[in-house]
Amino acid sequence: MEYQSKPNSRFIKFAWITLAFNLLVILWGVFLRASFSGDGCGQHWFTCKGEVIPSAPELKTIIEFTHRLTSGLALIAVLALWIWSRKEVSLAPQARLAAKVSFIFVVIEALIGGGLVLTGNTAGAVTASRPIWMAAHLVNTFCLLASLAMTARLASGDSSFAFPKERRDTLLIIAAFFGMILVGITGTFAALASMIFPSASIAEGFARDFAQESHLWVRLRVLHPVAAVALGFYLITLGGWFARRAVNDASVKRWSQILTTLVLIQLAWGALTLYSHAPILMQLGHLLLADLVLIALVYLTASFGSRR
Repeated sequence: MEYQSKPNSRFIKFAWITLAFNLLVILWGVFLRASFSGDGCGQHWFTCKGEVIPSAPELKTIIEFTHRLTSGLALIAVLALWIWSRKEVSLAPQARLAAKVSFIFVVIEALIGGGLVLTGNTAGAVTASRPIWMAAHLVNTFCLLASLAMTARLASGDSSFAFPKERRDTLLIIAAFFGMILVGITGTFAALASMIFPSASIAEGFARDFAQESHLWVRLRVLHPVAAVALGFYLITLGGWFARRAVNDASVKRWSQILTTLVLIQLAWGALTLYSHAPILMQLGHLLLADLVLIALVYLTASFGSRR
């Protein structure tokens, strides 16, 4: 089917708004976890403490119920995006596919969220399965954001998505995304450990990281800053290398610069978050920057792979 370079402007705006709204929902989910409000509705799903709309709710119930409402709206928005993409004749086939994949991931996102609630892996719960649930949540969230980001990009008429022709470049990009997932998972463990087993000072926290009597989650959290610094160096190097090899492609150069800037800000923000004992506001900024780094990496990949 033939299609124009750009569909109508309303679809483009809706695609970008859907991406932005999902980012906000994800950030509210971090606030939910960090404020120990994940059990605000008890172990009930879809209902909240057995009620469709909670009566006389306490603060954590309001926070949890608000997250459920916004998550439901996000699912509806992604569903609408997919349905609209099927009817938008001017849309590239890859954009339709990205919208469809986005809907699949947002459904999985809802199911994982429900699973966390039903299994009691919320608030201050310490269970053997919680890290697995949270790792799955993190991986799926990254996949959802990547597919939504590509939907918005392709809808805007940018070049189609393609991996680089050289196998070496493809492997380097796969390694970058694998590194993002690894750092994200270790970050999830670190945040969980710091939330449930807080330390009074950095020195105390560092000592507990290497104490044999500390919980496993605490002893594993040191992996996050090490992995984050290593990945940051790798992403900056990869972006610079791609930019040098595509000197005549402004898009590759731009996204390489954006990726480098975001990585440097993220590393500085992470250090400040650690120094300030990870207040909720800093955690929100840390996750937002991680999501933006992921999106920048997706766009750099798309630009480099589709360059002429």
